[in-house]
Amino acid sequence: MLIERNALLGFKAGLKDPTNRLSSWVGDDCCTWEGVACDNPTGHVVNLDLQNPHQFSDTGDLLQYNKWSLGGELRPSLLGLKHLNYLDLSMNNFGGLRIPEFVGSFRQLKYLNLSRAGLGGLIPPQLGNLSSLQYLDLYNKPYFTFPDHEFSIDNALWISHLSSLQYLHMGNVKFREGAHWLQALNMLHSIVAVRLPFCGINTIPLSLPHVNFTSLYVLDLYGNFIHSPMMPGWLFNISSLEHLDLSFNDIRGIIPPAINNLASLKFLDLSVNPSLEGKIPAALGGLCKMQHLGLSAINISKNLHELDEVFTGCIKNSLDNLYMGVNQLSGYLPDWLGDFRMLKSLYLSGNSISGSLPASIGRLAGLAELGLSGNSLEGVMSEEHFANFTKLNILDLSDNQLILNLSSDWIPPFQLQRLAIGSCKLGPQFPAWLRTQENISYLDLSSNEISSTLPDWFWKSFSQHISYLDISSNGIAGSVPDLTSLINISMLNLSSNYFEGPLPNFNSSIMMLVDLSNNSFSGVIHPSIGKSMPQLQYLSLSTNNLSGKIPLSICQPNFQVLDLSKNHLLGELPDCWNHSSSIMVMDFSSNNLSGSIPPLICPFPYLNSLHLSNNNLSGKLPLSLRSCVFLGTLDLGQNAFIGTIPTWIGESLWFLSILRLRSNKLVGNIPPNLSRLSFLQILDLANNNLSGTIPSSFGNFTTMKVLQGTNEDISNYPYYNENLQVTMKGRDNEFSRFLLLVIAMDLSGNNLSGKIPEELANLLGLVSLNLSGNYLVGEITEKIGALRQLQSLDLSRNNLYGGIPSSMIALTFLSYLNLSYNNLSGRIPLGNQLQTFTDPSIYAGNSGLCGFPLAQKCKDDKTNQGPNAVGGDEQNDTAMDEEGSEIEWLYMSMGLGFAVGLWAVFGPLLFNRKWREAYFRLIDQVYDMVYVALAVTFNRFKERNAAT
Repeated sequence: MLIERNALLGFKAGLKDPTNRLSSWVGDDCCTWEGVACDNPTGHVVNLDLQNPHQFSDTGDLLQYNKWSLGGELRPSLLGLKHLNYLDLSMNNFGGLRIPEFVGSFRQLKYLNLSRAGLGGLIPPQLGNLSSLQYLDLYNKPYFTFPDHEFSIDNALWISHLSSLQYLHMGNVKFREGAHWLQALNMLHSIVAVRLPFCGINTIPLSLPHVNFTSLYVLDLYGNFIHSPMMPGWLFNISSLEHLDLSFNDIRGIIPPAINNLASLKFLDLSVNPSLEGKIPAALGGLCKMQHLGLSAINISKNLHELDEVFTGCIKNSLDNLYMGVNQLSGYLPDWLGDFRMLKSLYLSGNSISGSLPASIGRLAGLAELGLSGNSLEGVMSEEHFANFTKLNILDLSDNQLILNLSSDWIPPFQLQRLAIGSCKLGPQFPAWLRTQENISYLDLSSNEISSTLPDWFWKSFSQHISYLDISSNGIAGSVPDLTSLINISMLNLSSNYFEGPLPNFNSSIMMLVDLSNNSFSGVIHPSIGKSMPQLQYLSLSTNNLSGKIPLSICQPNFQVLDLSKNHLLGELPDCWNHSSSIMVMDFSSNNLSGSIPPLICPFPYLNSLHLSNNNLSGKLPLSLRSCVFLGTLDLGQNAFIGTIPTWIGESLWFLSILRLRSNKLVGNIPPNLSRLSFLQILDLANNNLSGTIPSSFGNFTTMKVLQGTNEDISNYPYYNENLQVTMKGRDNEFSRFLLLVIAMDLSGNNLSGKIPEELANLLGLVSLNLSGNYLVGEITEKIGALRQLQSLDLSRNNLYGGIPSSMIALTFLSYLNLSYNNLSGRIPLGNQLQTFTDPSIYAGNSGLCGFPLAQKCKDDKTNQGPNAVGGDEQNDTAMDEEGSEIEWLYMSMGLGFAVGLWAVFGPLLFNRKWREAYFRLIDQVYDMVYVALAVTFNRFKERNAAT
């Protein structure tokens, strides 16, 4: 006994115990110590349980968890416990310490739990010596606020020596290539549960000579991204299997009918195997013990009624949870859904299901979770639909066309924890029945046409439980009270309403996102706003009536997105960013800020987007900006910056995709090395005093040379949409979500001279080119016809001469053209889009031009169109026929040009999904051509027909 007591004290001496959890480890009787248990007959120490009493989760209290975590070192004095059969050190933090090899010496150990203990490194194969071990848990899944210390395993064959093993959990332990994991498991005759999620196992044998683990009832291979041409055949020989999780992998082919062999199966999840396809076998419906079925995101692409044979089998009598989201399912909700009387969770979100909710769904009296978001459901939902849902706690109907017709005095039969009905039609009055929902922690009422004020009870009713609140994009008016009582809230979105008055006060240690943009809040930003929300990552106060200075507390270390744009803020930019180590987006544009850019605005290199446009900032562009090496957007337009454009922009800011310096006081030549910015898609240097020539190297912008934009998103932050003003087609346009489609170069309003470099014709992806208001000379190159994506071209107010190139007929996307006030001459080419430009002012100030749409006729027009007097009536008739044919050809060519232009729009839209989805959202900003309006009409008509 003395040996075991000293072994424990020696072990304790190596531990860090900040809360003195082991304060009871004194005295002679170690069997009474905290976490220690002894065998009654012998008195030997058999159990050592030092698990953290404050187990942490993503919503838990990290401070308490860390406070109660043990750390330090694991000393071999523990080997003095010769009779130890239970060891639990889980949920602590040993700072990446490796599992000591001596752990493999506890020959009597039956239970070993080292999960989430902050251990890492290579797992010692000496663990294979634990021949008595029945339970092994090395689960290493980190939480997003918890350090990740990677576990790895070189060769799993040592697992085969654990001959008594029944339970194995090695989640997030990285199995290196050739780890022989399946061969090792197949040698364990006693194994009943294997959990290997997120282990980096990317292959799985399709066959085994003999299946030995015939007692296996749990197999979890979730999240390994296994590449397999089919589901392995040996799986269907394990008749004892009750739990099979193959979700988040890359298994292909079909679900084989042999699935019926697994008659004991209660849990099956094949979700997010995008290449699993084909008909779901009817045999699946014959698994009479099935309780959980996950088939989300597996490319079913079926009408729901084609699944009648599957879901009318005996599976309907046992199924608790059904997940079939994101599967391109179509048709109406079938009546057989009402036959799943045991169903507790039903998720069909992200499909193309249409029609109204059938009355049969009301028969699901045991339903606790209903997710139908992101479909095309329509019609009215009344109180009758919910009458039997007494157990409902999660309801997600968002992004449908449903109308919720619920009376103000309705008392629901349920108590919801989560309600998401964004983009439905709930208004105009705020739903009074929400007052009865005392446990709501997640509430999304965005885009619901609510136009009333918030009732007095609203903030008080939800103050204790609410963690996520989104009532954005409504017409809600009134003021917002003090919100310091919302102590559990982490995300708040009140944007795009009519709230007014001062900003609310906050006091939340877990608040991560606040969006109050697009309202009418006024007054100053509270001086302690950053300190009152120390975990805040996203703050948007954009587009309000805020005034005063920007408080210094705004520079807090966790901020990732800070948007204060479009207010009336004044003073200088804060110079306190040396602690803002996480900042990715800063937007202070459209205020009244003055002074210079702070020298420490980028002390850390992670800044991705910097918007300072439309202020009164001055001085030179600071050299410190060259440290922002990951900067994607630099928008300094509409200020009073002076000096030259620094060459370090092209040398250091390699990831720049937007450079906007327009409307400043910049002078000098344009640095040719800007062309080294291979990701640049918008270059706007307009309205400065730049001189010299346009660098020929500008034909080398890599992204501008690509026919379609390849960047998926300008900003990497999930809640932030880059917003930028782009001058295009003669007006200022605001682009946001689909800014990635805009590829533009604007050098207008400067003192540039020389010829337009022919190399610009290499920029095949250009959508807008504006070189107007300079002193450019020479002819317009015939190569300009290669810019097939061009929608806007402005070369006006220069000294260009020669003819308009006939190749411009090929610019079938072109919807804005201005060549006025140059020295151009000759016939204006006709054909395709050029014939749709009927405004003669776009050619004004070019006295040598002639032809449509100018009144000035070309000389050969008069010769060809005049009657031929010599030749009598027959010749006159022939001449009239030729004139008629020419007029007919004129109309035909106009029609052909229109058709070609129309197809140039429809072609990419029909065959390129990315452009199709994005382009129609940009229609409102490019409405000036008829073919665009027709495209919108056709698309909407097509979508309505597809929905019905």
